[in-house]
Amino acid sequence: MKNNRKSISFDLTDSKNSLPSNNNKIISSLALILLSTTTLYAQDGHLSGTVRTAEGEAISHVTVKIDLTKKLQTDSFGKFSSSLSAGTHRFQFTAIGYQMLDTVLTIQPNDSLNIAPVLRSNNRINEVIVSASRRIESLDEVPSSVTVLSQKQLESQRSISNNLSDILANTVPGLGFSTNRTQNLGQTLRGRRVLIMIDGIPQSTPLRDGARDIRSLDPSVIERVEVIKGATAIYGNGADGGLINYITKHANVDRRFGGTTEIGSNFSLVKPGQTGGFNVSQLFNGSQGHWDYVVGGRYEQTGLYKDADGVVLSPEYGMNDLKNWNAFAKIGYRIDAKNRLELMYNFFKSTQYTDYIAKAGKYGDFNSPTTGILGKRPGEPEGTPYNHNASLKYTAQELIGRTDFDANIYFQDYETLINYSNFFEGDGQPGTRSKKLGLRLNFNSPFKWSDVVSSEITYGLDLLSDKTNTTLTDGRTVIPNMDMRNLAPYFQLKTNIGKDLILKAGSRLENVHIEVPNFTTIGILNAVNGNYVGGGVAVNGGNLNFTALMLNAGLRYTKIQFFKPFVSFSQSFSVADLGLVLRAAKENTVSSTSIKAVKANNYEFGFSGDIGRFSYEAATYYSTSTLGASYVFVDGNPQIARSPEKIYGFELSANYRVHPILDFGASYSYTEGKRELTDGSRVYLGGDRINPPKITGSITVNPMKKWSLTTQMIATSGRNRFEPVNGLYSYGTGPIRSFTTFNFSSKYQINTRSLIRLGIENIFNKDYYTVISQWQSNNMNYVKGNGTRLNLSLSHSF
Repeated sequence: MKNNRKSISFDLTDSKNSLPSNNNKIISSLALILLSTTTLYAQDGHLSGTVRTAEGEAISHVTVKIDLTKKLQTDSFGKFSSSLSAGTHRFQFTAIGYQMLDTVLTIQPNDSLNIAPVLRSNNRINEVIVSASRRIESLDEVPSSVTVLSQKQLESQRSISNNLSDILANTVPGLGFSTNRTQNLGQTLRGRRVLIMIDGIPQSTPLRDGARDIRSLDPSVIERVEVIKGATAIYGNGADGGLINYITKHANVDRRFGGTTEIGSNFSLVKPGQTGGFNVSQLFNGSQGHWDYVVGGRYEQTGLYKDADGVVLSPEYGMNDLKNWNAFAKIGYRIDAKNRLELMYNFFKSTQYTDYIAKAGKYGDFNSPTTGILGKRPGEPEGTPYNHNASLKYTAQELIGRTDFDANIYFQDYETLINYSNFFEGDGQPGTRSKKLGLRLNFNSPFKWSDVVSSEITYGLDLLSDKTNTTLTDGRTVIPNMDMRNLAPYFQLKTNIGKDLILKAGSRLENVHIEVPNFTTIGILNAVNGNYVGGGVAVNGGNLNFTALMLNAGLRYTKIQFFKPFVSFSQSFSVADLGLVLRAAKENTVSSTSIKAVKANNYEFGFSGDIGRFSYEAATYYSTSTLGASYVFVDGNPQIARSPEKIYGFELSANYRVHPILDFGASYSYTEGKRELTDGSRVYLGGDRINPPKITGSITVNPMKKWSLTTQMIATSGRNRFEPVNGLYSYGTGPIRSFTTFNFSSKYQINTRSLIRLGIENIFNKDYYTVISQWQSNNMNYVKGNGTRLNLSLSHSF
């Protein structure tokens, strides 16, 4: 028998126009003429190849979709192979950060075709994600609002601030303003709580919200961030407003050994004394044989943070005098072309060692902020003493027939300490601890209905154990150890009708069991009269069980490049801050407390498009829940309001490339929400849930290939929805004044291996109060934002 070998290279960046039509038959014919011969597989053919960048570097983990049903994935060296029936086949190549390559090739009987696809880098068009459905897919296939931050965008933001709360607030429409603190209290997504993950490992503690989950690792080890907006239950408990998934770095497969060394410093430009900080990091990566690896570490020490007048900011929850450690490792082993194991571990620690204590200001008096003065802080250093994350992932392509499979077992061990205070009777310093152990089993089966209709079903099972408690450092129990076990089967159906219409529908069945031991409550300070209330109640523990079926459906149409609309409905489930309910329990049994789960419904319509050099996205949403979880004060006592809630809003964003060296970007986010009282009246949700309108803008100039400069604006028009009672504002009701700040960042490529970055935060030294300082409405938390700060770093790759 005759063996035929054919080998071709191609680079098609227009995915829509690369399909056969009357206008491109000549192109398809030329591609066929270029084919050359080798191997014999009866009457079938054989396809193999290596996917590379325009610079010739191999790209790992590229998804190769054949005829919309069969999927392959390139290995660590960008290679793939598959047997195929003779005939014409459609191929789609998708990878994070690259344009989709969509083309058609014909395989003759007994042919062996070796191809060399080239993917062009692009940070937005046809970028693919994994968080929306646990499968790699193009953004055009997702019928919901998604924001993806590429590594390039992250590095630009890190030039200004290494605080993830700042980075996300400045770049993600719909996410609340940065707190400029170690906590992210009030930094909600579309008015609801957001689930934070590292490679799919939950960082949030929904049983008792510690509000430090956004700062759960160092951004230097993040490859990209995927933000899925709106209620979603795809990853389980706690994603009422959406989810944020930090995807950690992968190895450079083109070399056996390489790495990057970085050093940096930052300090205030207003009275810089004692404000100096520094950081040093080292990253190694590469591949050898079937193995690939990324190993790195970073240490950062911050100095004092000062406002626009050069006054030291309050150290409580402050970014002042922090010591941050991060250690990261990811080891991959390619068993064969279709099977892979990957082990990941990350350790993060961020604690405060300062010689300053807080001096209370006078809320509402612009000239009387809370500041830091010299003094000895009681208790242990506050912050995050440790956050351990580990996972072992196995992926298999075509495990059974065309069904792909992946299994992920993960572990998290986390602790956070807040400041020592008199909030609890007898004073004390509370710490929240959470341990999670989980297993995810995920299958994906494609099938084809006809030449124009194809589908794939993603289905599986999630198992999770989450143990969370809060104790004082003196050993007293504030919230007992809540032991939650969650079992949730799910499925998701995606149907492609032609090449322009995508229909999605799915469900998830939550089965939650929580065990609570016996405990005795501790008195809590009444903010009005200064007395302690609620202490000494002996609560008998018990079991709590919740079952809920979550549904979702969405439709997206992509034929018209300048107008690609979508519509969706999705639900989420969460046991909303069970710890707060237990902490203030007045009943003597757990079963008689007001513990109920929150089920949120999210309705959304949006569209995106490209018109020449102009691109845009827009979405409007409406979210309801028959039971809310608002934190309110009644007669000075903190409580959870379980009243019905309605939240609505819209987001707009746009980018315009005026010239190859000049780009403009802007976004606007608006959210509003109300809850219904027992008498049927409605009141606005507080500032801890609803952020004021957020406006961002940016101008990027690239005067030469090696040099770029970006100026960024973030502003708010303010929010004032509440009247004071007896001349005082309560928690969450304080009016928020408008303000506008500007940041600047620049990078310069000294040579092929060395890079220098410069960032300036608040370049015009705006004197303002952070959003959280204004809505919290108390003297101790009335803190200004940073004055002008400079950040400088130098990195060298080898």
